Amino acid sequence: MRSQQFSEWVFVFLLVGIIVFSGIVIALMFNLSRKENLKTGERWMLGAIILGIVAAVIIGAMQMLAGYLF
Repeated sequence: MRSQQFSEWVFVFLLVGIIVFSGIVIALMFNLSRKENLKTGERWMLGAIILGIVAAVIIGAMQMLAGYLF
């Protein structure tokens, strides 16, 4: 039972890290002081980062539900 509580806190830490990281990505995407629009490569990069964030949340949630997050 103690292991499950540890896994839950690891998942919470994962979510906090993802929220902070997502905030940085969103701030980069919608930076109003930028003079020109995002380049095509930057759009692809930020899209890949967002997909990676979604995949990390899904994999972490599935592992926590299965009982072996860490």
